[in-house]
Amino acid sequence: MLQSGLFQIEQDIPYEDLGNGIKRQVFGYDDKVMLVKAKFEAEAVGTLHEHHHSQVTFVESGVFEMTIGDEVKIIKKGDGYYVPPHVIHGCVCKEPGTLIDAFSPHREDFLI
Repeated sequence: MLQSGLFQIEQDIPYEDLGNGIKRQVFGYDDKVMLVKAKFEAEAVGTLHEHHHSQVTFVESGVFEMTIGDEVKIIKKGDGYYVPPHVIHGCVCKEPGTLIDAFSPHREDFLI
């Protein structure tokens, strides 16, 4: 079974620079679930995309214009959202912030 270590210490996890003002840290995971932190600079764009994973996200900080399917909402610290598999989604960061994503199953493409 594929899995991370039992504990993840933020300062020990390198950020992956995705470019265009977005960085990602991969926290705990196994074959069924994965936790990821994504930091956005102002005006950074999480390009519209879809994937076969279920996704639940918590807004740790910042303000985002979030698109899920045909709906667009402004979300901020303390808010969250759910994206069903294969639904187009993406965001524009309005104020610098951090999103905490949980995926099921894990995002194998994040481990390459």
